[in-house]
Amino acid sequence: MKHLLHTLEGRLATLPVPIALQLPAGQQLGAPDPAVTLRFHDRMALVALATGELGNVGAAIVEGRVALEGGMRDLMAAAAGLLTRDPARDWPQRWWQRLLAWTRVRALATRTLAHAMARDARQVQFHYDLSDDFYALWLDPRRVYSCAYFRTPDMALAQAQEAKLDHICRKLRLRAGERFLDIGAGWGGLLLWAAEHYGVDATGITLSHNQHAHVQRLIQAQGLQGRVRMLLCDYRALPVGQPFDKIASVGMFEHVGRAQMGRYFATLARLLRPGGLLLNHGITAGAVDNAGLGAGMGDFIEQYIFPGGELLHVSAVLHHMARAGLEMVDTENLRPHYARTLWAWSDRLEARLPAARHVLAAQSGAGQGDKVLRAYRLYLAGSALGFERGWMALHQILLAQPDGNAGTGTMPGAQSDYPFMRDYIYAAQGNALPCSTDSSPALAPT
Repeated sequence: MKHLLHTLEGRLATLPVPIALQLPAGQQLGAPDPAVTLRFHDRMALVALATGELGNVGAAIVEGRVALEGGMRDLMAAAAGLLTRDPARDWPQRWWQRLLAWTRVRALATRTLAHAMARDARQVQFHYDLSDDFYALWLDPRRVYSCAYFRTPDMALAQAQEAKLDHICRKLRLRAGERFLDIGAGWGGLLLWAAEHYGVDATGITLSHNQHAHVQRLIQAQGLQGRVRMLLCDYRALPVGQPFDKIASVGMFEHVGRAQMGRYFATLARLLRPGGLLLNHGITAGAVDNAGLGAGMGDFIEQYIFPGGELLHVSAVLHHMARAGLEMVDTENLRPHYARTLWAWSDRLEARLPAARHVLAAQSGAGQGDKVLRAYRLYLAGSALGFERGWMALHQILLAQPDGNAGTGTMPGAQSDYPFMRDYIYAAQGNALPCSTDSSPALAPT
């Protein structure tokens, strides 16, 4: 233990922000006037810090075995310096870890569809049905819970989210009267934007009861009945019937899992008409071979935030897309945009901690509410750090369903609605619809 403490003391001296550690016996290491203080009630959490297992330290903070004093930005600046290895590339390293990972994938693949659907519904509801009022405290007025698009440096969060919604609609070349499907439609931001500004016939699906009820209220309030609908259903249970002209899946496929990824894209391909376009927007792994972050971070996310989630490298994602018969026509990495989005969410939550504590206590009781709040503070700031450092990425991948007719499209051989040039996405950006500010009443949470 003496060697461990000596190592820790030397590492603390090199950090970009002053940090202090109070040990279980009462002695203190580090800066005399710290920006961040960690008070350890647990020796094992101290060992985890010394060995760079920051996810385990985070779990100890959530469970109350380590008390945290200080802001999230300072904590994350220190955390980056306390890592002993790259968390994007240390999983799995050992043969037995690879065997366990392979066994897990095989076990998931052999589960029945009904069981997978029930499990997925529970996992989605664990996160998204936490509390609408809690999410409303730190999301933008439209409650867009995915990476924003900061088209100009001075954009506020709400403006950047609207820019993202429009960016997706432009990429999909949405046209009035087209049948548009939004898979994992959240609180309805993209669904309603596409219907209002592009005149599509829009269908959204979700597994979250809270989100379903919220969007139903917005559809009624906006008078969009008959042209917009929100269904409480799994994408695998959606009848194909008449295929959709355009499909978007935003922030959803991270929940699918490696074992189900082939089925996911095959299902989306069946739901898309020949010649139609699909945009998949989601988090991807920063390294080729990992299924989650190392240094205990993946375990933290699994336990407290997104149970059942898995990340794939974009190369693996493209493999599954191609196997489903979809043609990748455009790929854009928005990784730094997600870092900025997450910091905006984190800063907004930090500015509303008393209100968040009150909302969560009313939902789950004071003790459980405090645990949830500690978990989300670490999750938002830690994820921002992860995207800044490249441990994760965010890819928008635009796909076409070739119709087999070389005469379809704007040029010979296009075989789809995609024009095989990017000009149409950006040409009218200067004349884009005006973006609201954070104080806009448009589609404000009800």
